[in-house]
Amino acid sequence: MLETLMLSRIQFAANISFHILFPTITIALSWYLCFFKLRFDRTGDPVWMRAYRFWVKIFALTFAIGVVTGITMSFQFGTNWPKFMETVGNIAGPLLGYEVLTAFFLEAGFLGIMLFGINRVSPRIHTVATFIVAIGTSLSAFWILALNSWMQTPQGFEMRNGVAFPVDWLSIIFNPSFPYRFTHMLIASALTASFLIAGISAYRLLKGDDKQAPKLTLKIALTVAAIMTPLQIFVGDQHGLNTLEHQPQKVAAMEGLWHTENNVPLLLFALPDEQQKTNHLEIAIPNMASLILTHSLHGEIKGLNEFAGNHPPVAPVFFAFRVMIALGMLMLLISWSTSLQLWRKKQLPSWMLKVVVLMSFSGWIATLSGWYVTEIGRQPWLVTGILSIKDAATTIAPANVGLSLTLYLLLYVVLMGAYLHTLFTMAGRAIEIEEISDAEKEHHLEQKLTKQSTKQFTKQAEDNNHV
Repeated sequence: MLETLMLSRIQFAANISFHILFPTITIALSWYLCFFKLRFDRTGDPVWMRAYRFWVKIFALTFAIGVVTGITMSFQFGTNWPKFMETVGNIAGPLLGYEVLTAFFLEAGFLGIMLFGINRVSPRIHTVATFIVAIGTSLSAFWILALNSWMQTPQGFEMRNGVAFPVDWLSIIFNPSFPYRFTHMLIASALTASFLIAGISAYRLLKGDDKQAPKLTLKIALTVAAIMTPLQIFVGDQHGLNTLEHQPQKVAAMEGLWHTENNVPLLLFALPDEQQKTNHLEIAIPNMASLILTHSLHGEIKGLNEFAGNHPPVAPVFFAFRVMIALGMLMLLISWSTSLQLWRKKQLPSWMLKVVVLMSFSGWIATLSGWYVTEIGRQPWLVTGILSIKDAATTIAPANVGLSLTLYLLLYVVLMGAYLHTLFTMAGRAIEIEEISDAEKEHHLEQKLTKQSTKQFTKQAEDNNHV
């Protein structure tokens, strides 16, 4: 039977893994909605409103599940990890409180206007509400990543009788890993939302919805993905260098490096063996790890032997890192090839559409892989150098944790099935010629009349000047 510590770790991993899927979509999707709404306000073209109406429904569904699953995260601090708040609650509590006060209040206050006020408020107010919700989702990520980054690279505190007290909030929030981690997460969200939008749009086209809205959103999403993927590779490289400086044991696990070496090869594949402290079936590129991490073919990288008893489990970090990198390369290939095809031929062949559909949730897998590298790579620490996982765990009976874990997993299976079913049902039933409200018709008409009046005025002025 599994012990309480292991069950608590599995439960937290299950909860955070399921929860992170939904904010990863909504953070960037909210900004897509802002873009769609601004384009409609500027051009009056109903196709932008149809794109907005379709994707705002998916945003609402995703946002709701994200909020509900996020609530369970706070419960675990008291039920499974009581020592966490006892030790660092003076820092974690305010950061979580700032998220509620600045981010969640914005989202909750203006989400109703965004979802239900499109025909009840002016177009300008509705656009402002959409922007405020987008700002709220990004602020939420800001505070959560500030806390998580501080747990990775803690700064700006002092210990008193085993309890952390803040002494410099700017150092706490903008700790050494925060800028890289926050930027990396925002781009990960952009890629996740882009491939979801592209995948659902391609699905609609394959189902025969040969209209302008899915074609438009497909092209925009793939273009954004083509831009963001190389940017993510660059930011990821900078994040890796920061991790090498502050958490070298994590990098050693990522690279499967057991002994401190120069001329370190880059392992494309290997089977790490923690008992024998070696790797089996290695496929490597000579000197490449040294070049990437030290910018020198002969650079030295510390191995896991430098951190005996104080490094993470190697295999999960090693393989999760490679899954993330492989998906990043695949995203780059698919986004560039499909974007080039769209800009040249204006449409994708059916086989390319099917590939895009298969990539719909690739962002989820890449994000989870990255989070596993981050979180497992921090072990054995919960807060680096301050609180270990073992010391923070609850001592309640394993049966209690096992029961709650089972219930969580069953609930998540049902929620995920319902979410995916609803998502593809909405896509399958989507019709471009949707009901357009009188207010939207009037707005579109006003846009056209204004443009016509401007053209007539300009022409008349030119004629008068000519005379």
